[in-house]
Amino acid sequence: MTDFPARRTMMVDTQVRPSDVTKFPIIEAMLSVRREEFVPAAQREAAYMGENLALGGGRVMLEPRTFAKMLDAIDIAPNDLVLDIGSGLGYSSAVIAHMAEAVVALEEDEDMAREAPEVLMTAGADNVITHCGPLATGAKEHGPYDVIMIQGGVGRVPKDIIDQIKDGGRIICLFMDGALGEVRVGYKTGDRISWRRAFNAGAPVLRGFEKRDAFLL
Repeated sequence: MTDFPARRTMMVDTQVRPSDVTKFPIIEAMLSVRREEFVPAAQREAAYMGENLALGGGRVMLEPRTFAKMLDAIDIAPNDLVLDIGSGLGYSSAVIAHMAEAVVALEEDEDMAREAPEVLMTAGADNVITHCGPLATGAKEHGPYDVIMIQGGVGRVPKDIIDQIKDGGRIICLFMDGALGEVRVGYKTGDRISWRRAFNAGAPVLRGFEKRDAFLL
């Protein structure tokens, strides 16, 4: 029988802490949430590996290091309302729920969106609302949001998403340029976003977040 608690502790001790993520709320949440319960059954044994985990359909669960460093960079506060875009079966939302006042878990895959509420309920994440819909349009009806996190790569961020950030709020994205990626934190002031580089990482670009080709005249 697999000792998942031991693997979870090893994940934190060998992937999260060595990446300079030491904030107690992040460590506590990642030690508490059973990552293996939020992946397809065939992937349970691989749940704690230090790499992006395939969820099917070109989608991944971000590797623990990348996800933890994103949480560290965005610095979620106890009174924040968070939109978690591309939440899959809900692992990222369950972790964020330990730090935020409330989380909206947005997923467009109907099968994952249908299964997520039960998994989240079992995990005790009762401050998470699940929403099924296109990732690139967000979940306007529950916003605006203090924080938006995108669980996958982006080439661009659609205006619909930017419009759902509160004035003074922030967003964190993994911008991909070919095989290279850079996580950036965006701070919204009025209608403008100022971006700050955080660290390098990589993940497949989510549908609807592809970079648009420029027209040549």
